[in-house]
Amino acid sequence: MDELAKQAPPPRIRVLLLDDDHFMLELLTDMLADLGGATDGAPAFEVRTESDARRALAGLAAEAPALLICDLSMPDMDGIEFMQAAAAAGFGGGVMLLSGMDSGVRKAAERLARAHGLNVLGAFKKPISPRELQAALAPLLAPDGPGHENLYNLSPLSGK
Repeated sequence: MDELAKQAPPPRIRVLLLDDDHFMLELLTDMLADLGGATDGAPAFEVRTESDARRALAGLAAEAPALLICDLSMPDMDGIEFMQAAAAAGFGGGVMLLSGMDSGVRKAAERLARAHGLNVLGAFKKPISPRELQAALAPLLAPDGPGHENLYNLSPLSGK
């Protein structure tokens, strides 16, 4: 039995990418694939992309991602509204906010998301660099980090 456990690939971290820009979704998916290459070649991330905030919110509980990467500026429901709704729904995974807006807006959105009890890993200017993404995700990628304890959102990372 121990032999099987040693051969099994590590569990993948579920990620929901939410952005109305399809190019940005592809770019982030590729960046996560590049970052997620484990030593055994298995990807570290199971990525779902969504360009519609309402659809993403509807699937949030069922998909139970450990990480949400969300654009702030989207039509119909912006990232701040989405964060409020995700917090109200009890989302306990990590959150990264992305925006092309100025740093004051990003910092305000980050404070607001934290005030709602979300576990915010940071608010970053778009496009985020691979180095920034790797640094922000380091706690989730550590073998004993919260991403591996909370792969399927079984308990909130935010401690609420």
